[in-house]
Formats: sequence, structure tokens, C-alpha cells
Amino acid sequence: MTLRLTWVQPEDLLGHELAQAYQDGRAPEAIAARWHAAGGPEAPPRAGTSPTPASRYLRALAGDLLDELAELPSGLADAEPTDLGQIRAHCPDWPARPGLAPAPAQAHLEAAWLGRAVGCLLGKPVEKLPLEGIRDLARAGGNWPLRTWFTARGVPDDLLRTHPWNRRSAPTSLAENIDGMPEDDDLNYPLLNLLLLQRYGRDFTTADVARLWLDELPAGRTFTAERVAYRNLLTGIEPPHTAHHRNPFREWIGALIRADVHGWTNPGDPAAAAAAAHRDATLTHTANGVYAAMFTAATIAEAATGHGDIHACLRTGLTVVPPASRLAEAIRHAVHLARTTEDFDTVVDALHTTHRAYHWVHALPNTALIAAALTHANGDFSGSICRAVSGGWDTDSNGATAGSVAGLLTGAPAALPDRWTTPLKNRLATSVADFDGIGFDTLAQLTHRLTHQLTHRETRHP
Repeated sequence: MTLRLTWVQPEDLLGHELAQAYQDGRAPEAIAARWHAAGGPEAPPRAGTSPTPASRYLRALAGDLLDELAELPSGLADAEPTDLGQIRAHCPDWPARPGLAPAPAQAHLEAAWLGRAVGCLLGKPVEKLPLEGIRDLARAGGNWPLRTWFTARGVPDDLLRTHPWNRRSAPTSLAENIDGMPEDDDLNYPLLNLLLLQRYGRDFTTADVARLWLDELPAGRTFTAERVAYRNLLTGIEPPHTAHHRNPFREWIGALIRADVHGWTNPGDPAAAAAAAHRDATLTHTANGVYAAMFTAATIAEAATGHGDIHACLRTGLTVVPPASRLAEAIRHAVHLARTTEDFDTVVDALHTTHRAYHWVHALPNTALIAAALTHANGDFSGSICRAVSGGWDTDSNGATAGSVAGLLTGAPAALPDRWTTPLKNRLATSVADFDGIGFDTLAQLTHRLTHQLTHRETRHP
């Protein structure tokens, strides 16, 4: 039996790197021609690996071409830097350092943890499905516009054959199957970041993130940019080069899903939240992939004050994103669409048309969709997660981030509808450290205690 390890085979990375090169202003046409002339395949459109192994020749050629692509200059490099100092120089409205802000109440944090889990779980069974499949499945279940969990009950067999549920998630995430919160990387990374702050404090470095991952994160629980960076660490490549070396996923969504804890633990200080997210993100990502994490952390830091509405929070998030970057443009466009269009399906269709060149896990379309969902729902919890998931692309990640922000804004777990929280049974499965089976109330207590410590006293890096 041949092991087809996803997200690391050179012949599978090459097609994604060619797409990245076109998107970030390089000129890869000659390299693309050599690859295709040799019989090299396109990037797998949905899966992490092609169905059959490549020849030794193609694999070696893919490695060589990946290195050649890395040497091509980018026409967008000046407008889309990765260095934090340069990012700040590009942001004329970079938030000022505030005075001491109170830590969010434990109830706020529990609502945020629950919101992240609920939104993630809602999106899990339809992850990787095309937009029309999500809509058809929900309609067949009497659940469109989306308002509750997906179900297979009443869905015709032929439709299930055409659009099968996510293979790994359906047994744990359809309405009839939910029994607590199953493991997901969208929850694993917030748990890891709790450990990060406990061990290394507010002044953690990117190298500290790498150390923690090697200690606590199973390699098989990583995907896309995180898996490539993990592999790079094991071959002796150090951060931040781990984000660059043969890593075509460096502008995808992975860093964004790690940003919540940085926002929760820097309430009212979006600049500090963005800087922390930057140190985390640059282990695995560059440019727009990093900005997506910074935007999310700053948005959540503003929401953690307890007095910001969603529109103010999103505006704050944009202040840490270079305004000439593709991500800033995508967010502004999405927010404008959401504020001026009554029907959200029309918003989604427009976003899918605008971002059709991007992979379904790329940060640009997914961050835009999250911003549009929160804006269109006016921060309402159910409206935000349902819009984020119904818009397709990386459904579980988008639902998780929208749920985290909207849950935090509700202020209390009791403000979340029972139909969402009761099936979770206050129980989270994970392979991270000693967190398996932990309750969301306990996670909120841990986060509150940590946030209080970080907010009210200096921490020293060991």
C-alpha cells in the first residue's frame, strides 16, 4: 500500500506555487511551460494530494522548479511586506497604545469559546463542498436559508452521491450525530496558544511557537502551510524561513485560525494583538496570510472591550492591514457588498465571482466572507455563523472565526441559543496536551485567569 502524504509532495506543491506566483505578481510562465511540457499535473483542486504518485523524475523536477519560483521577484512586494516594521509603516491608522483595559469577563470568554466551537461544527460536514452542493443539501433538509445544523434526514440518496458530506466529519457533525465537540484544528490552535502564553508569556517569539508545536502538536494534525512549516522545522530550517521554503500555502487561512487567543488576551489593545498574531503567523505564513491573522486578532481585541459594535470592530481590524494590499481591498469590497445588498446569497455570489482565481482555503476569499457575514448579520450570533458557513469555501474555519467574534459580542453563554450549545455537552475532544474532554467553562476560566495575569503584570520571557 502506498502512503500518499498530503500537502508535502513536491509534485503537488508545484501547481499551488505556480498559482501563488501569478497572484503575488511574479512571472512564472516559463517555469509553468517546462512543468507542463514534462507532463506535470495541475494542483489538486480539493484534496491535499494527487491520486497517483509521480515518477522520480517529475518529483525531482518539481523540487527544482519550486526553488526557481522562489527566486522570481514579485511586483507586489513593496505593497505587501511581511516584516512588522514595514507593515506598520504602510498603515497610517495603526492603533495607538491604549491605557490599561479591563480583561473581558469570564462569561464573555466562555461565549467566545462556545461560539468558535459551534461555528466550526456547523461548517464541518460541508467542508470542501462546492457552493451549489451546500445550498442543495441544506434545501433538501428544509434548512435554507441556513438556520440550524445540517442533517442527512430527508436528503435524497442521489443528492448525497453527488455531494457527499465531508468523510471525516459527517459521523460527528450532522445534527443526528453530534455528541460533544469533536477534534478540529480550528480548536486545537487556540488550545496551543493558551499553552504558548502560559509557558513563554506575552513576549513569546516565533521560535517559541515552533518549540511548542514540536513538543505538543502531532504532525498528523497539521495541514497546508502548517504541515510544510512543520516539515521544514524537522529538516533544520529555522523561522521565519519555515514560512518561505517550498511553502505555496503561505497566504492561505491557517494563520487566521490561530489568532483568537491573541485578541482575547489583549483586550482594547489591537496593536498588541496584531503584533502577537504576527509573531505566531510568521512561522508559517507571509504577506496576506499574516495580515489575515493580524486583522482577526485586532478585531477580536476591540470586541473584547465589551463596548464595540461589530462594524467598529471590523474597522479597527483593518487599521493593521496595509491598505494597498489585496487583503485590505478584499475586506473593504466585502463589507461594502454586505452593507448595500439585502440578499446575502447575492453577496456570496459576487464574492465567489471576484475571488474565483483563489483556492478555497486561501486567506483572501475566506477573510472577505467572514467580514461580509459579520457585517450583514450586524454581529448577531446565529446570523453570523450561518452566513459564514453558507458562503462556502473553508466552511468550518469561517464559521469558527465568525462564531468567536459574534459569541464574544453576546457577552454570555446564555445569550447563545440552546440549539447550538446543548449538543456540545460542554465537552471538547482534542489531541493537544491534557485538554481532551475539557469543558468550555473551564477553558474560559483558564483564559480569563491568563488574560488577567498578562494584562495586569509584566511577564518575563524565560
